[in-house]
Amino acid sequence: MTTEAIPPRSNRATAALPDIQKTKDERGIAIDQVGVSNIRYPVKFPLRDGGMIDTIATLSMRVSLPHSEKGTHMSRFMIALQEKVQVLSPASVQEVLAHMLELLNAESAYFDMTFPLFLQRPAPVTGLPGLMDYDCGFRGAMTRDGVYDRIVEVRVNAASLCPCSREISEYGAHNQRSRITIKVRETEQIVWFEDLIETAERNASCQLYPILKRPDEKHVTERAYENPKFVEDIVRDVALDMNKHLESGTIEWFFVSSNNYESIHNHDAYAQIERGDRGALHSGMSQ
Repeated sequence: MTTEAIPPRSNRATAALPDIQKTKDERGIAIDQVGVSNIRYPVKFPLRDGGMIDTIATLSMRVSLPHSEKGTHMSRFMIALQEKVQVLSPASVQEVLAHMLELLNAESAYFDMTFPLFLQRPAPVTGLPGLMDYDCGFRGAMTRDGVYDRIVEVRVNAASLCPCSREISEYGAHNQRSRITIKVRETEQIVWFEDLIETAERNASCQLYPILKRPDEKHVTERAYENPKFVEDIVRDVALDMNKHLESGTIEWFFVSSNNYESIHNHDAYAQIERGDRGALHSGMSQ
């Protein structure tokens, strides 16, 4: 007597499995963006000097969802990524977005990545080399009719010294570390991360360095004292530089902010400026 083998669960027809995500939703509310986040993935970006950086990015992938659909297919985001690239680059982001639109049958798709960038920063007097890390980001968005948009961003730590404190004190002045954020909406021209980083550092009281010996520390202290900046001064001075790129057509939009971590208060000082056309695809972007 023979017993008919029961096929393993993994081999059973998937057609018998219910797909709740394909059912209709009756609430009549479309979702602007839905997808997956906190993905870690290798990334490769070009540098201004002709080199390349290899680092690890944290990704977010989303699409729009019509009011009639109950849910999106979360697995298809990772499929879109894996089928197109093994190592991400700015060019491959556009390919992944197009594949997301196709696989998920969406009207718009969004792709964000953040990653650390390490640059050599020699000490200002002794010249001792060291690596400084900067938080960078790249955002892409695409519509079903092929409109592609992208935003580049950097977050830079620098030093600021209070002009009021220096003016009213017989000696010394209080200072703080500033977190300067610059975001730009690119045109067809490349906006280098290094250019944005240097713009932020140039417009603070003083830039930071990974290694400082005593002659370097003296230089940094005196440089900040000779170049006092309110948080308002920092964002205005950065905005002056970015306005030149806006007027020349290198960028279509910029956002700059500075968060000064106060040393004599239990709160921080903050300012921001935004100019230009952010673009419809990024209108819901958080700062």
